[in-house]
Amino acid sequence: MNIEKKVISNLNKCYSIAPLNYNGQEYFLVAAEKVDRCILFDLNGNEVDTVWNEPGGVMSMVQVPGSNGVFLATHKFYSPNDSKEAKIVIVTPISKGNWEVRTLVDLPHVHRFDIVERNGVRYLIACALKSGHEFKDDWSSPGKVYAAVLPDDLSSFHDGNQLKLTVIKDNMLKNHGYYRVKENGIDTCVISSDNGVFQFLPPSTAEGEWEIRTLLDTPASDAVLVDLDGDGEKELAVLSPFHGDQISIYKRQDGAYQKVYDYEKPAEFTHAIYGGELWGQQAVVVGHRKAERNLIMFTYDEAAKGYRAEVIDEDCGPANVLKLTKDGRDILVSANRETDEVAIYTMCK
Repeated sequence: MNIEKKVISNLNKCYSIAPLNYNGQEYFLVAAEKVDRCILFDLNGNEVDTVWNEPGGVMSMVQVPGSNGVFLATHKFYSPNDSKEAKIVIVTPISKGNWEVRTLVDLPHVHRFDIVERNGVRYLIACALKSGHEFKDDWSSPGKVYAAVLPDDLSSFHDGNQLKLTVIKDNMLKNHGYYRVKENGIDTCVISSDNGVFQFLPPSTAEGEWEIRTLLDTPASDAVLVDLDGDGEKELAVLSPFHGDQISIYKRQDGAYQKVYDYEKPAEFTHAIYGGELWGQQAVVVGHRKAERNLIMFTYDEAAKGYRAEVIDEDCGPANVLKLTKDGRDILVSANRETDEVAIYTMCK
């Protein structure tokens, strides 16, 4: 691969990335894990605005569908050992340099969340890494998955009037991984924990129940479903265990997922993950944050009838990655947390 890297910002402990449509243009957001900025960039990588300077602690950001630049974000999740005050906030652009931030819901230890839709109803799904914390590395209170119907009008929510959430699955030890995957036209949620990998399907009506499928009972940190080999059925790419060093691919055989590939060497502290089309092929991109700290792309080699790994970048330590498209060309944005770099990768012609 001939990949060009462009460092567009140096942001302390940069972590979360999300696309944002605002005033008819495409942008992306990058926010810090620690106390630092959230920055709005255009697709050329130019800094457009500072959304906030603090408090930071941002694990996830998601635009409210159909809105003009309104998005939800986690605040005050600084680490697994410092996340008691975590919450989900509503962020609304008022003018340049002026973004209103209001509380949607206080949710201690909330790590990942998303807005998914089915049959015209929007749902908030939120994953708490744990449910309580009394001392460093306390995992005695497993996390939970929460959900709620998300109203079209969010203007009434604030500290004193918060969205009410319902627990849809509990006892999720080290409830870390989340990825939205479209299946048969439906938004589904692939959620990973020490208990395994699960696929959550939103209700068909607002009054209905969530469907939860167990995909794998192996402890996992993150996972994504993507059809790498082009046979019409998605493989399950898994990072394991929690913040672990294994990258594996599973295929469904005889009704269950069976491992068919392991990355040839340990990738310490696996974390960033993307699955889908990238640079003309179906791919999974993984970044790990210790030792070699590489950004790696996995694809299927039809001629060799096997999976292959190619290193996109070395010693960068990605926390999260996002694929965007500008003028018909794919760009990969990476929050390289361990080097404090926000970087854009493009395929050279």
